[in-house]
Amino acid sequence: MGRIQCELCPTECVLEDYQVGGCKVRINKGGVLYSLVYGKPCAVHIDPIEKKPFYHFLPATSAFSIATVGCVLGCKFCQNWEISQAKPEETDFQDLPPADVVRLAAYYNCKSVTYTYTEPTVFYEYMYDTAVIAKRHGIKNTVHTCGYIKEKPLRALSKYLDGADVDLKAFTEDFYGRVCGGRLKPVLDAIIILKEEGVWLEITNLVIPTLNDNMREIKQMCQWILRNVGADVPLHFSRFFPYYKLKNLPPTPLKTLVEARATAMDVGLKYVYIGNIMTDAMHTYCPHCGKILIERIGYSIRQNNIVGGRCRFCGEAIAGVWS
Repeated sequence: MGRIQCELCPTECVLEDYQVGGCKVRINKGGVLYSLVYGKPCAVHIDPIEKKPFYHFLPATSAFSIATVGCVLGCKFCQNWEISQAKPEETDFQDLPPADVVRLAAYYNCKSVTYTYTEPTVFYEYMYDTAVIAKRHGIKNTVHTCGYIKEKPLRALSKYLDGADVDLKAFTEDFYGRVCGGRLKPVLDAIIILKEEGVWLEITNLVIPTLNDNMREIKQMCQWILRNVGADVPLHFSRFFPYYKLKNLPPTPLKTLVEARATAMDVGLKYVYIGNIMTDAMHTYCPHCGKILIERIGYSIRQNNIVGGRCRFCGEAIAGVWS
């Protein structure tokens, strides 16, 4: 009696009365699902938008960033595992309802609210209500997500989203099953849906030695991106550092990241970046004339040569959200 199925993420937990889902933050009470983290963020920060990472979305602006505990996956390499894998009662939080999130974002002159750090799908209702208010007040909404969410809630949320950076963690079902406790296909579906809904899209791939650094698979991933969401989608290859349950592996060699970037560009992707390490591959280059458009030093912008969405030097249109 009172058993229900959660329809938020592809795990589709079936919950008995007063049972909590695998995400640790959704509970069945008498046949109704309730969030245990609504308006209760455990992380609240003002970040450069570049940290998310968004490289083609309002560069050099601040993002009011929030997260609650919980996650829909269990990635063995999670760098925020202390909160993503925690229960609500195990973490300090503050009471911050949606209207207050937006008020503070405006007060601190943040051009966007970013739902990040943990997987925002777990605090979907909180994110959705905040996004509605933010949009009403001219503040943009961005999300850094693993993309493990079902179509109906994602399409509803997309009406209020301006940008999404999706972690495409690997390009095999085996990796998703063994390392993340999930499946690849729903993530690919989510990427396509975000594109269809007109949300600005960027993709991040954390390259982990021995687990997802096979160049043949990376090439297949890049070919899929090109076919399904186009050459203009920025792709970030991010350097792995030993965290959580993968402390036995070394950091990703720069050589591997450089090879991955070259592979992506050979496939035809225009904007390919290397993150978590200082290189010239942090800059945005014009795909037509090759000149530096946005020069980045860490999360800081040294120069920006994009004017009216175009290259200052040759006039080439540069995909992104620039104003």
